[in-house]
Amino acid sequence: MKKLFCLCLTAVFFSIWNYSYAQKTGFVDVAGLNPQIKPGDNFFRFVNGRWDDTAKIASDQSGVGSYSFLNIPQKQLLQNILDSVSRTNNKMGSIEQKIGDFYASGMDIATINHRGYQPIKPILTGIDAINNVPSLLRFVGTELKSGNRSIISFGVSPDNKNSSLNIAHVYQGGIGLPDRDYYFKTDSPTLHIQQAYKEYVRTLFELTGSSRAAAIRDAAIAYGIEKQIAASHKSNIELRDVNANYHKIAVASIRNSQPNIGWVTLLAGLGATTDSIDMAQPAYYDKLNTLLSSVTIDDWKVYLKAGTLENYAETLSKPFVDASFEFNKVLSGQATQKSRRQIMTESVDSYLGQALGQLYVKRYFNEDSKKRVLILVNNLQKSFENRINHLDWMSDSTKQKAKEKLYTITKKIGYPDKWRDYNKVQINRTEYFENVLLLNQNDYQFQLAKLNRPVDKTEWGTTPGTVTAYYNPSQNEIVFPAGILQFSYFDFSADDAINYGGIGMVIGHEMTHAFDDQGAQFDKDGNVKNWWTKEDYQKFREKTKQLADLYTSFTVLDTVHIKGALTLGENTADNGGIAIAYDAFKMTQQGKSSEKIDGFTPDQRFFLSVARIWRVKTRDAFLRTYVNTNPHSPAMWRVNGPLMNFAPFYRAFNLQPGDKNYKPDDQRVKIW
Repeated sequence: MKKLFCLCLTAVFFSIWNYSYAQKTGFVDVAGLNPQIKPGDNFFRFVNGRWDDTAKIASDQSGVGSYSFLNIPQKQLLQNILDSVSRTNNKMGSIEQKIGDFYASGMDIATINHRGYQPIKPILTGIDAINNVPSLLRFVGTELKSGNRSIISFGVSPDNKNSSLNIAHVYQGGIGLPDRDYYFKTDSPTLHIQQAYKEYVRTLFELTGSSRAAAIRDAAIAYGIEKQIAASHKSNIELRDVNANYHKIAVASIRNSQPNIGWVTLLAGLGATTDSIDMAQPAYYDKLNTLLSSVTIDDWKVYLKAGTLENYAETLSKPFVDASFEFNKVLSGQATQKSRRQIMTESVDSYLGQALGQLYVKRYFNEDSKKRVLILVNNLQKSFENRINHLDWMSDSTKQKAKEKLYTITKKIGYPDKWRDYNKVQINRTEYFENVLLLNQNDYQFQLAKLNRPVDKTEWGTTPGTVTAYYNPSQNEIVFPAGILQFSYFDFSADDAINYGGIGMVIGHEMTHAFDDQGAQFDKDGNVKNWWTKEDYQKFREKTKQLADLYTSFTVLDTVHIKGALTLGENTADNGGIAIAYDAFKMTQQGKSSEKIDGFTPDQRFFLSVARIWRVKTRDAFLRTYVNTNPHSPAMWRVNGPLMNFAPFYRAFNLQPGDKNYKPDDQRVKIW
């Protein structure tokens, strides 16, 4: 549940706002402004339009710009580290040796290609040996511990009702398409994805020696089972309901109600000693229990082979990597594959992220940035408190609880105080596949060791070099890794308007997640527990419904609209984040002044910075998948949506009735 996240205006307009293109830009891309678009019509395009019209998306990418796509140049910094440590003789057991040798093993494409699919032959042989349901589940459990998930999705994390303790959780799983709806929608783009997926699975079977006819048959069998499984899945919108996705159940109970799964034996095989589990989506496991008896063992074996091939395709030889890419480009629109260096940089960050993060921080992170960002965080807390105090829809008793939660939030900035070690992992420079398995197994044991133990509140859920930020409701914490503490989000030398409109908006966004439709159900200690009066919570729900309806009205592609219910939490955080950051900015000396830079007032620079941090351009295929599956709104609506609800923006750019994004005051959604 961790988060993460507009001129021919005429000479009169220029005279009014006194824009000066002759002055130093001062962190605002003045040349990128589009004078053909009024700020009140489309502020995102006003700020980013010229850039958007000329920016080129690299053929090996699905987008370009800020936020997640800022990870593209960010990865170059990580590549610099990897190129260095992979070429030197490092002390055995050091993080440099583990990182360097793992990277080198993945860069040794000659050896990987020579091995073909030999590394997974023992796994496929294990599937062939399955002869009944118990042996099928033994195989599933063994493979799960190596990162090959199939019909059982198991994890260890805090108990929603007792956040200080880690417990066992199981979730719905078993499908290869992005979510359940892809199996049942019949529009042309979805049918194209379904066909591409079937062709992908068919190709994988052919690459392991099946005839074309047999591969087509087996792909159909695997897809048919997945579709039956998908019918039991909750939608990605239904998964947002916190209480409806928590069911702590005694193992003795499900042993009787779901006998085919054999929970006692399965959990013992997983090394999970527990008398209860949180079964997040019971309907899935009820369906699985039925399918284990209604689907033949031979068909299950086909399904498991398909899943295994998909799981490991990108760690095998080039034909498997190519097949994976051919399917994924249908989802992303990406034209060509990433370079092997890019792929391996992502792989190292994924499998050895805390180790790589140590080297990244040493080489690139400015400790002074950490101190300045902490000042911003503290100022935004004060701003948020003030906004809570002035809410006209919340009672004093609920306000007091909200402020208690606000000031209990843990702040994590830059990197962990305590680094994860990888002492038990021995990396072999010549065996990439085996290294991946060992790291998966190590990660599984790392997670399993937490079972029934107190939650370690120093732990991080992201790597320091990643451009992201998140709020974790079960620990009531906000996290800003070193990777996001760079321009356009933050620059140590920038004025406050730029930093409060950048990283300040992100900080406010993450704080607001503590009070969005999901976060509001957790108390200050991270437990799912009601702290609202009945009347206040009803008013809150009414306001969030208005926000969901507003975003549902936004059209993204042809007839594709934002899913207001799916994106509600992120949209609440975007709207709150801008308001909180703006109020905090107004507490600064610059925020209280009217001194212009580049012809822009301090308030205008704040809003220009807000629009700049979401400067993103993507391929249509990627955007279509994004809207269907991602809880964030696309970049344009992360800017225009909140600003059309925010009165200070109207004043800063003199919005008037008739402007396309103008809304009368009584139609603006105001929550936090």
